[in-house]
Amino acid sequence: MDADLVVVGGGLAGLVAATEVARKGKRVLLLEQEPYLGGQAFWSFGGLFLVDTPEQRRLGIRDSAELAQQDWFGAAGYDRPEDEWGRLLAQAYIQFAAGEMRAWLFFLGVRFFPVVGWAERGGGLATGHGNSVPRFHIVWGTGPGLLEPFLRRVEELKERGLLRVLLRHRVEEVLVEGGRVVGVAGVVLEEDPRPRGVPTSRKPVGAFRFRAQAVLLATGGIGANLDLVRRFWPERVGPPPGRLLSGVPDHVDGQGLLLAQQAGARLVNLDRMWHYPEGVENHTPLWTHHGIRILPGPSPLWVDATGRRLPPPLFPGFDALETLRYLRGTGFDWSWFVLDLRTLKREFALSGSEQNPDLTGRSWPLVLKNRLLGPAAPVKAFLTRGKDFLLAEDLSELMRRMDALAPGVLDPSRLEREVKARDRELLNPFAKDAQVLAVHAFRRYLGDRLFRVAKPAPLLKGRGPLVAVRLWTLTRKTLGGIQTDLKGRALTPSGAPLEGLFAAGEAAGFGGGAFHGYKALEGTFLGGCLFTGLRAAQGVLEGLE
Repeated sequence: MDADLVVVGGGLAGLVAATEVARKGKRVLLLEQEPYLGGQAFWSFGGLFLVDTPEQRRLGIRDSAELAQQDWFGAAGYDRPEDEWGRLLAQAYIQFAAGEMRAWLFFLGVRFFPVVGWAERGGGLATGHGNSVPRFHIVWGTGPGLLEPFLRRVEELKERGLLRVLLRHRVEEVLVEGGRVVGVAGVVLEEDPRPRGVPTSRKPVGAFRFRAQAVLLATGGIGANLDLVRRFWPERVGPPPGRLLSGVPDHVDGQGLLLAQQAGARLVNLDRMWHYPEGVENHTPLWTHHGIRILPGPSPLWVDATGRRLPPPLFPGFDALETLRYLRGTGFDWSWFVLDLRTLKREFALSGSEQNPDLTGRSWPLVLKNRLLGPAAPVKAFLTRGKDFLLAEDLSELMRRMDALAPGVLDPSRLEREVKARDRELLNPFAKDAQVLAVHAFRRYLGDRLFRVAKPAPLLKGRGPLVAVRLWTLTRKTLGGIQTDLKGRALTPSGAPLEGLFAAGEAAGFGGGAFHGYKALEGTFLGGCLFTGLRAAQGVLEGLE
């Protein structure tokens, strides 16, 4: 026996599971096909869905597990028999997020930016989609900061001889004997010195075969495999776009899901996906079709390709998938944000650790400069180098530039009417426009007023250049995956555990094969990796004992 446990995948979920089991004195082998550990978490903004925290209470936010579950279930819309395990794991995650999660992370050395973000603000009903209160806790250090304590544990456990890490090892088979998983086999890939995120060589230079009492798959989803994304694209949101940007590196290819299925595990809800309609092409790409998501404040005017304003409540930052569904019905692959530079400076951020050097580098001077004065250097780079970013001194010139990118599609008269109509709503403190009312309401929250939501002002008042940003669909997360129980055990089509096989993180649909249901509330992807990594580790340890 080569190990008590083989963990396939060195992202956040795999690191949590591997280190938890090794800390109990078990022999763990961690296999990763890339030349580094950290997976997608390294690139993340580092946001975690937490409930009723000191950070919330200091800002006057009153939260509870009951309110969080109301929001979660309103978003999830569970309606399939295979949702049972996902629903149970969602309830368990909410209790974790409202209980020991923050204290556990704090003990590990994780700290949080003091202003809690308000992501996915919702669809307008108490029982519908969206967060009723701000819950998006940004790790001080973003994704790399969240990975740090687990990478430290990896080094400590390696020194103690309890954890062995093998990079450039690509698993191509889960070994099954007598109905039980007994190990993995695959190929050793040649060394490749290219930077993190750049596609690496798949040339094999050797082979391996390892036996273990248990195997845990933490191999991520399908977000970079655009063929699989289109194959499982949900019909309920319309046809897939002709052009897709990828929000994840090429190695997020769905291979682990196929391995689990071949071994006898059940895959569920692969048509549930989390993609963003606010993607822009990266001006300096690392991976194939590399896109970046704009994290917008609530003020930009959002219009479709023809200049027609999106209906309420499809405003920036409110309901990503419902907005995507609407846009897929327009017949065009893109839409537009229209705003002024003053608003952009306050409200635009970009997703990812590399696009937020102030938070990633834990620099308070940079945070204050970027968030209060703005725009941050990465946003400036897109303003000058991003092919989807247009600036002009007046609306007529802006519309000419918009039309030049897609001749004959934009209706300038329509867009001008939309801009002028909303401007009239901003001339006094009263309004019927739902977006204007929402912006006024959000500025009552101190965090939004200081860092996120610009003071409302008409676009055509001549207060600075106007900006248009062309937006594309950006792939990100697979909400479905390997169906697991509360212990992280992979289940067969009959519903029984597949002995010896466990799954965690995105490969498990973040728990149960889609514990988000149809929609996510943000901060639950990294949170789901932490949670299911712990759960699967506990399940493995029970089996080993």
